Amino acid sequence: MSYREIIRNGLWGNNQALVALLGLCPLLAVSNTLINGLGLGLATTLVLVLSNGTISFIRHWVRQEVRLPVFVLVIASFVTAVELAMNAWFHDLHKILGIFIPLIVTNCTIVGRAEAFASRNPVPQSMVDGLSMGAGFTLVLMTLGGLREFIGQGTILSGIHLMFGEASRALTFSFGDDFHGLILAILPPGAFFGLGLLIALKQVIDKRNARRASAPQAEPQTTTATAEG
Repeated sequence: MSYREIIRNGLWGNNQALVALLGLCPLLAVSNTLINGLGLGLATTLVLVLSNGTISFIRHWVRQEVRLPVFVLVIASFVTAVELAMNAWFHDLHKILGIFIPLIVTNCTIVGRAEAFASRNPVPQSMVDGLSMGAGFTLVLMTLGGLREFIGQGTILSGIHLMFGEASRALTFSFGDDFHGLILAILPPGAFFGLGLLIALKQVIDKRNARRASAPQAEPQTTTATAEG
């Protein structure tokens, strides 16, 4: 598989949140703001890249009978390192994301990519796969979080200072205190509705692209039939 195909699959064709529907628990739980989604998405992406690369590197030395426990051990080690790093450098964001950072260990996306791709492909391709899958997951987190934040409380980039420092507060957009948003958007049902709309939108785009791709093939047949008539 070429690097272009790997990246396309991760970002769109096999997006783990919109196609495989994996990792939905943290996706739905923390996507109430764009920054929360970005923070968890970056942590997940980092674990994906490191674990994919490591598992690909050791794949020839791991017996088939113990491969899954070894994969989980590798993933848990990187999750612990990422959690400690976030607690040290992004302490306030770490407190907000809470239990969902250590729960990255149980994210089926990471275990699934380790088993389906990293254990069968070279290190460079496995790391690109982890990066693209993580980026696709992060984009969905950010999109869903941004929409819910905007509709529910009338802000964009609320809490950006948690990641980029106090100077970044000026980048926050707000409609002001007079804005009365749709409270449903920032509640758990809003996450389900929002994700459902994103999945539906992807299906519409894919079907439209499929029709456009098949249209040029149908035109020559139509022209030939007309000429014979």
